[in-house]
Amino acid sequence: MGAGAAIESVASQTEWREAVGFDEAFTLHHRAVFATARAVVRDAALAEEVTQDVFLKLYRYRDSVPGGELLRPWLLRVAINESRNAIRSRNRSLARDTAYEKTRQETAIEFEPDSSQQLEAARQALDKIKEPMRSCLLLRQQGLSYREIAQTLSVKENYVGSLVARARKEFMRSYGKIGAKP
Repeated sequence: MGAGAAIESVASQTEWREAVGFDEAFTLHHRAVFATARAVVRDAALAEEVTQDVFLKLYRYRDSVPGGELLRPWLLRVAINESRNAIRSRNRSLARDTAYEKTRQETAIEFEPDSSQQLEAARQALDKIKEPMRSCLLLRQQGLSYREIAQTLSVKENYVGSLVARARKEFMRSYGKIGAKP
């Protein structure tokens, strides 16, 4: 690409940013971005989230986004990438939830308090777990999803899984010491 073509490209991008604002870009390309996301994720609600993420990226990076006729392909590429990321995230979340349910069922069978002593030992073991691990574990036991726990405790969603796992490990370690007392 020669110097003249480069200058012309930069000039056309600058003209696009001035002529076509974010609102107009959203109006022009929203349906195409949503349709692309929905085709990849096959879920309307998730496709809507992906579409929002795509336009947030457009807004954040509007100074470096290609303009003119290159905008639509850029948006669709971002939509495809974000959709794939959403699928991977959903699959990891489902795998964590499945593994959690399996361990929860196993632990529920192992831990059936038949006396107030065992219940008190469980409370003492919970008291020894530090925050936010304890809150994550308790909220998870109440059936909240990782996303709901993250929103409730204002922590990152991918951090919740490790907090819950550490809390379970700490609980089992503490309960084993306390519950083993005669």
